[in-house]
Amino acid sequence: MSITASTLAAAHCIQPVDALDDSAITAHLAVLPDWQIEAGKLVRSFAFNNYYETLAFVNAIAWMIHAEDHHPELIVSYNRCTVKFDTHSVNAGRGGLSANDFVCAAKVDALFAQRAHA
Repeated sequence: MSITASTLAAAHCIQPVDALDDSAITAHLAVLPDWQIEAGKLVRSFAFNNYYETLAFVNAIAWMIHAEDHHPELIVSYNRCTVKFDTHSVNAGRGGLSANDFVCAAKVDALFAQRAHA
């Protein structure tokens, strides 16, 4: 089965999970082109019109992420939210990227797309 943003967004996080190798990370990034790898984390920034919209998005992420039990680092400002995913439990506790990071990134993208069409 090929990886698509839709299949990732429809998936759920699993435990335990293994770290992805470089080729798998590249394949996952190809279907989530707005995300980048920075300092070993999967990162994307989202822009908003005001603080209310930013916090509404953060709250929606919090609700979704709670259900997946896979929590990102969130950096929140007046009209921007930066989301950073990584998986602390892979690579013998040294961290890295897993399929769970990309599943949640796709879900965050879907939330952002819903907001844009609301």
